Amino acid sequence: MARRDYEGDPDAPKPNSLVPAASVVVVDGLGRVLLQRRTDNGMWALPGGVMELGESIADCGIRETREETGVDISITGLVGTYTNPSHILAYDDGEVRQEFSICLLGKPVGGELRTSDESFEVGWFSPAETDGLPMVPSIRKRLADWRSGRFPVVR
Repeated sequence: MARRDYEGDPDAPKPNSLVPAASVVVVDGLGRVLLQRRTDNGMWALPGGVMELGESIADCGIRETREETGVDISITGLVGTYTNPSHILAYDDGEVRQEFSICLLGKPVGGELRTSDESFEVGWFSPAETDGLPMVPSIRKRLADWRSGRFPVVR
């Protein structure tokens, strides 16, 4: 399913849903961050997705990371909460979602790096390497907040 991100765009469609979601800044022992290149918009992003009934936000981040990248993680902290009402995600099925994401901090504990039906490329990147990658502003904010070391952030 294709997705388009709008941020601060007065012509963005009006949201019709608000869905709790998790994203995870997964950092390995070398200080590199795990990123995936999404199939829905072609951009680099943190692993993450929609929280399901019966799971915690931490469980959501662990599950989504495993599903999208093949990496098993443990949650070690909180980067921030992201609820910007001017960040809109429009899907080709008609859903128009207002952002509601909790960004967690994690570390790898196992698994094997692989792509999925939601990611066509995955990899580990030094913080400096992330600067040149195409990504939506909301993901870049999460990485900047993590890199600043001042969290949890509420946006």
